[in-house]
Formats: sequence, structure tokens, C-alpha cells
Amino acid sequence: MKAIIPVFETDSAKPIYMQLYEFIKEAILSGETAPHEKLPSLRNLSSSLNISVTTVGLAYGQLEVEGYIYSKPQSGYFVSDISKTPDFESVGKPVNSPVSEIMKSEGVEGIISEHSSANKQPPLIYDIKCFDFVSWKKCINRVLNDYPYLLLTESDPQGEELLRRQIAKYLYTSRGVRCNADQIVIAAGTQQITNHLATLLKLMDISLISFEEPGYPQVRNTFRDRGFAISPVPVKTDGIEIDRLPSNVASAAYVSPSNQFPTGAVMPVANRYRLLEWAESNDSYIIEDDYNSELRYFGRPIPSLQGLDKRGRVIYLGSFSSTLFASIKISYMVLPHSMAQMFHSIMKGYSQSCSKTEQLALAFYMESGKYQTGIKKLRRLYSRKLEAAKASIEAHSHGRITPLGTSSGLSMLLSVKTKKLPSMLEESSRSIGISSVAAHVDAGERKVAMIFYYNLIPDELMDSCIEKLCDLWLQV
Repeated sequence: MKAIIPVFETDSAKPIYMQLYEFIKEAILSGETAPHEKLPSLRNLSSSLNISVTTVGLAYGQLEVEGYIYSKPQSGYFVSDISKTPDFESVGKPVNSPVSEIMKSEGVEGIISEHSSANKQPPLIYDIKCFDFVSWKKCINRVLNDYPYLLLTESDPQGEELLRRQIAKYLYTSRGVRCNADQIVIAAGTQQITNHLATLLKLMDISLISFEEPGYPQVRNTFRDRGFAISPVPVKTDGIEIDRLPSNVASAAYVSPSNQFPTGAVMPVANRYRLLEWAESNDSYIIEDDYNSELRYFGRPIPSLQGLDKRGRVIYLGSFSSTLFASIKISYMVLPHSMAQMFHSIMKGYSQSCSKTEQLALAFYMESGKYQTGIKKLRRLYSRKLEAAKASIEAHSHGRITPLGTSSGLSMLLSVKTKKLPSMLEESSRSIGISSVAAHVDAGERKVAMIFYYNLIPDELMDSCIEKLCDLWLQV
């Protein structure tokens, strides 16, 4: 291939590995490199550029996780084929319905619907270090002390402009989302945002929505309750099966391309372009749920799908509940310009149910840089907890519990070899203050896939908590 000779800016705040990543990525996107062309080895490139092998490895690693390159054992790294033109003749054709490849490799099949215990349970274990409440209190006090008059009127139905501006700024620098404050709608939690979106889609004569399977049931239920037809589409290791999406009918596809819940699958860039082409050719829309995308612990966060959209086909959803604290109900969506104008025409019929005080406090929190600093601290904290959790599971599970998808988010997927019912596993974990939810079950193999939330367990309690959990789950 053409020689890789980037000019590094040594005085830049951007790390060298990121400059190398961007240089190679641009060469791939511009067509300077051909699909399946071999890249220089880590050692050869580090020698020619006079940088460390680790630096080259970080750049290659980020390119690989985003799908720009791929690796072959004993052969090296190669350029991926990221052709933007899919085979549309195959879109919508019926094929075999495999379960998630991630689950299938562990022998975990069959979707568990919903499990919840009506019994009163002890409170969950928590870790107060997960959020800087002192700085948050200062921002709340700033609103109450310096701007009390703003609280004497209702909040903007679209959300406070000061916060919308901060969100737009943050999304561009951290997620590659391109938008302005007028495209952002703020609401009190995911359910209200989903209801707003459902109203807009109905006005656009869209009544069919495809959902990842497995996926996030709460949003799916909200759309179903609003009268939408729901089409489950299997998730593979590279995200939703695009060939299974409907053709020749205006619809929407709800996806989490940067960190699929609960599998953790990442959609590579070639599939992202295919998904965008599907939306354009079928006059359809993509609802991108960027759930926990900032909380990626190995490499940098995966850029958003919205940032690749040139045709106004992506509706971007975000929330602050995982990066601040669970009880703060501030969610938002970024609408394409045409849909934003539609919302402006109907928003007078709605009132804002999201706390104006908290919206303004969050705007100040983001403006001060505390939010960005907090996310960096969370990455370090949760990365450490994730490694500790995996080590404890390996030590105490006797090979009967296998972690899956362990690179991001607040939870990990565990394949559990047990004779117990999924509801029993949920109840036993809750009995010791740990949150877990059943996702899949394979009755034949006696395996259950459990979503295990490790993020709130304090470091010093991680090993003892997991030891108790393993004892409970694996009891005969």
C-alpha cells in the first residue's frame, strides 16, 4: 500500500495515536487504500515513524473496533471493504432466524420476556464515589442564589436553551454529532422522549418500527402501547441484521450501534453506511440510541452514526442517567431539521415535565467542564471495577459463569450454567443487594444469560459480593 507518512503535531493536545488513527482512517475513506490491502505490521510502522509499538497498536485497535480494518491471525492487519452501496435486492428477503451470535456461541438461546419479583427486597448496594455530588450541589446553589427569577416561569417545552446549547457543543466534540440547539428536544426521561418521537412518527405516517432482538424492552413497550407495529430483528456480533429490515415501506429501525444492549456488539462502519443507505432507499428513519456510548473502557468511544448521516435520516437519543445518577430524569433527542420544524409546530400543546432547576444546574455543570471530567473519572472507575469483577467471577464460579461483551457500559452479560429458573437468579442476586436481569435462556443446555450490573458495587466489596452471588446462583 501507499506509504503511511503522517505529520504529527507534537504540540497538539490530541494524542499521537489519535493523529495516526485519523490519518489512516482518512486514507481508507478517500480510497487511497484498496479493500483488503495489507497494512504495515505494528513493529515496521513504529520503526518507520519513530513511535512506540504501543502507540501504533492503539491506533490499529481503534480502527479495528470501528470496522475500518480487520486482522487475521499470523497475517496482520488489512483494510476493510467499506463500500457504501449494499445489495438492495437482498434487503427484506426472509432468511433463517439465528439468535444473537454472541449468545449462540455460548449455547444460550430463546428470548426471556420480562421477569420481575413482586416480593419486597433489600435496597441495592451503591457506591457514592460514582458521582461528584459536591460539585452538583454548587451548581444547584448557583441556580437558586443567582437565578431564582428564572424558576418563577415554566420551562420551555423543548427544554432550556442554555442546556440545549451545552448538549450540542458536547455532542459534537465527544460523539461527532452535528446539530444545533434548535434540533434538540429535552424531556423527563426516556419514556417522555419516546412519546414525543412516537407523535412525530405518526404525523409522518410511519407505523412500523424494527427493534434489535435482544434489546431494550421499555422503549419497545412504549411504541407498542402507542399503536406501532413491532418487528424484532436479530442482533449478530456486528449489530442488527440489516438484510432483515423491511423494504419498500416507510418505517424506522431502533438500533444501538456503538454499544448494543445487552450484547455489547459494535456496528462496524461498513454496516453503518449500509444502514444509512437502507433508510434513504426506503424513505425510512434510524433511531440511534447512544446508550452508555461514552463509557467505553478500551480505546476511545465509537463515533455516532448520526455523524455519518448526510440525508437527515438519523434521530439521535441520549440520556444523562448513566453518566450522572439514575434518579435524574433528563433525556434528549436530536432531530433531523425537517422533524425539528415539525416539533416546533406542535410543541405549544405540550408542557415541559423535566425540572427547570435541574436543567439549568446541568447546563452550568457542563459549562464548567465538570461533566466531562466526571465521565473521565467514571471510565477509570468502571474499568477498574470491570476487571475486578471478571477476576472474581473466574475465581469463584468454577467455570460455570462466563462473562460476555466486557468492554463498555454499566453491566456485563454472563452466561450461567445452572438448573435454576431465571427469576430465581434475579431474586437471589437482589437478596444481597445486587442488580441483575435475565436476558436469554437455553433450557436444553441449562444456561441462562444474565445482565449483571457491577457499576454500583464498591471496589472493596466486589470480590465478596461476587463470591456470594456465585454461591447463590450455583447452588443445587
